[in-house]
Amino acid sequence: MFIDVAKISLRAGDGGNGAVSFHREKYVAAGGPDGGDGGKGGDILFVADSNLSTLADFRYKRKYAAENGANGGPKRCTGKNGADLIIRVPRGTLIKDAETGRLLADISGDTPVVVARGGKGGWGNARFATPTRQIPRFAKPGRLGERLEVILELKLLADVGLVGFPNVGKSTLISMVSQARPEIANYHFTTLTPVLGVVRLEENTSFVMADIPGLIEGASEGVGLGHDFLRHIERCRLLVHIVDVSGIEGRDPIEDFETINRELKAYNPQLAERPMMVAANKCDLATPEQIARFRAYIQERGMECYELSAATNQGTRELVEAIAAKLATLPPILEFEPEPYTAPEVDPQAFEIVKDGEVFEVDAPWLEPVLRTVNMDDYESLQYFQRVLIQSGIIERLEQMGVQEGDTVRILGFEFDYVR
Repeated sequence: MFIDVAKISLRAGDGGNGAVSFHREKYVAAGGPDGGDGGKGGDILFVADSNLSTLADFRYKRKYAAENGANGGPKRCTGKNGADLIIRVPRGTLIKDAETGRLLADISGDTPVVVARGGKGGWGNARFATPTRQIPRFAKPGRLGERLEVILELKLLADVGLVGFPNVGKSTLISMVSQARPEIANYHFTTLTPVLGVVRLEENTSFVMADIPGLIEGASEGVGLGHDFLRHIERCRLLVHIVDVSGIEGRDPIEDFETINRELKAYNPQLAERPMMVAANKCDLATPEQIARFRAYIQERGMECYELSAATNQGTRELVEAIAAKLATLPPILEFEPEPYTAPEVDPQAFEIVKDGEVFEVDAPWLEPVLRTVNMDDYESLQYFQRVLIQSGIIERLEQMGVQEGDTVRILGFEFDYVR
């Protein structure tokens, strides 16, 4: 099954927690803190695999998680780093943020790309020892790894894209000039998936051709089958427009040509500027008048018209040589640049307080990492937490709202009694 769009969840590894430990050894008095740091969480990387041609695997497995970092240990032992998770995708896959649609990466090269980074390991209590704080009984927890949902979108890497109405001979042409063997039959929508074929002219001359399922009027708005595969044309350096010049389907070849061009432009205006060659196919079934009329129309538009009969291999060699000559003058296959991320401007210490009965509920998401570092059994750690509440203005706001000694204050699920 050909799947070219998938949505998956990523969770990079969390950093390991720092350790709280004190040196214990015979004949060594007051050995001091020796808790080690936690290990770094594993990253999630994507790498291109030329042996894959579809995103079907991601239809059945949608959640991917890297390994967490190990916790620190005594004797200043640092925890083991979590193993990175490598996800293999077809070459040409775009990775987009599912929430914003921002392009994160284009997996077209051979270099692995980090999409979700693991959290850093927390510091052990040995890091917090000072001349005035010689026995710290707290350590930092590891930071959380990045979590996000992404959309994988495959856009085939091909030099040439064959476009046109259904049953105009695209599949026949690619089967004649390459080793690709698409299903060929005399009915619409024979080709249900894009087909790639390598066309070789000489020992050092070749290019990749893609047979895109047939387009029809309204394809850019979702009509027919071809609209699902218009994205695969976007990377092509050259478009070859195949037209049934014989009109055996009961359509006018000139109107077919204009209709497809309108659909390409409606889908992506840049496609209208893409270099295009026109192939008048099924000349063996057309009259000289039909061929001459279509050729004159194309030439009036400043384009070359190549006459062929793909079924009998007539004119295919001339077309392939012209394609190779044109490609030699064009830039390489398009690669999309990741979009820069601009974080929204928000107050880093914004909070809201709501009184729910006898409980004062504090909503301050930025306090979550602070709470994770607080050891409720350690006096110095609690003092640090109290300083944060005072400096952020939370205590002042609580007093303005009438909090009394002994009232319950809840912060991110943690409850404590207010004490002046």
